[in-house]
Formats: sequence, C-alpha cells, structure tokens
Amino acid sequence: MKKDTINKKEIDKFSKLADEWWDPEGKFKPLHNFNPVRLRYIKDTIIKKFGNKSEKLPLKDIKILDIGCGGGLLSEPLSRLGATVTGIDASDRNIQIAKMHLKKSKLNIDYHCSSPEKFAAKEEFDVVLNMEIVEHVDNVDFFLLKSSEFLKKNGLMFIATLNKTLRSYIFAILGAEYILKWLPIGTHDWNKFLKPDDLINICKNNSLNLNNLIGVKFDILKNEWIVSKDSSVNYLAQFSKI
Repeated sequence: MKKDTINKKEIDKFSKLADEWWDPEGKFKPLHNFNPVRLRYIKDTIIKKFGNKSEKLPLKDIKILDIGCGGGLLSEPLSRLGATVTGIDASDRNIQIAKMHLKKSKLNIDYHCSSPEKFAAKEEFDVVLNMEIVEHVDNVDFFLLKSSEFLKKNGLMFIATLNKTLRSYIFAILGAEYILKWLPIGTHDWNKFLKPDDLINICKNNSLNLNNLIGVKFDILKNEWIVSKDSSVNYLAQFSKI
C-alpha cells in the first residue's frame, strides 16, 4: 500500500488559486455559497451528539481537526462558535493564506502544513472533518485510516464529497466547470469521485460506522445550497468511531 496520500498535481492546482480563498466572488465562490449548509449540518450534529455548551458558544470545548482546511473557510466559523480548531492542509500556500486571514479575524486556530499520514497530533479530537477533500487525494483508504486515528472513541467524522454517477459528471463537471463556469476547468476528476456505498465500506474497515448520509443540491429559485434526499451529485456523510 502506498504510504502517501498527497497528489502533487492537486496541491499545485489549489496552491495557484490560494490568493482567492477569501474572495466571495472569486474562484472559490462555490465553496462560499456551500459553506452555510455544511456549517449548519456540522453544528447541529455536534450539538445533538455532545450537547449545547452555551448560547453564544454552542461548540465550546469541542476539539475539531479540519483536514484539507484550505484557506480556513470552515475553520473560522467553527472557531467563532466556540470550537477549539486545528487545521491542516498539504499546500503550504493555503496555510499561509489561512494564517494571514486569521490575523484579521483575531481567532485562535492552530494551522499546520501537513497531511494525515504526516501530522503529529498532540491529542485526539472530538470531531474530524474531511470536507471536499477525499476526491482530491491519492489512496483514499489510507487517507481515511490515518484520519480516523485522530478521532476519540465515539467521536464524529464528517465527509463531504461527490457521487460517482452520470448525473455528477453532467452537473459537477460539464455543468459547473464548462457551461456555468462556477469552477475552473479541471477542478474535478470524475474518476476520483466516490459512490456512497464505497465510502461507507472504506470507513467501516477503519472502525467508522455510518450515522447519517444526506444529499445536497443547489436550489436555483432560492439561489442557495439546501439539504436534499438526492445524493446523486453532492452528499454529506457522518460517521462515529467505534
């Protein structure tokens, strides 16, 4: 088994775009638009599992590891909710941007340029996030194995990715990249998409049991991403470590 999950081509691709992480109208506009629905799902699930710590800081004392954190689009709002956040990313440029924006935000987030197989965590986490990352790495089985090792027993792992269907090729690649120009051409490789059953089996082999899986779709009328029963393109999965 290859003991490395870093895909240099993917790292170089996102490093070149890194300066646009915090531009809501830039190359990462789709992620800015996607952030509210995934943040709400993560927050509500954590509160349901661990309880509401306080009205102003509902995630207080919850330790979260954000793998593939990019420029910190998810790390920062989770920190504002009271969570103790650590973010890692294999792109040094992404981490530089995340740290630069952190100074403006005046939050306390621990960022590291690393990957799951190389990161030397000092503690275990209540929650591990793998959001929009598994379709960009090599050796997904090993990636999720190493990710799971950071979790406390009964801790939660969240994974957001794309289904491997004809519909996802039409909408996520042809539609989003070539027609609507939401994403730069080449952002995604359909061959690296994962069917939910395949993801569930990989996680099961790494002591992660599925709790919930939902679809997410873009509502044109509302101009926002919403939770859906349709998981044929984008989906969010939540697991517990046993």
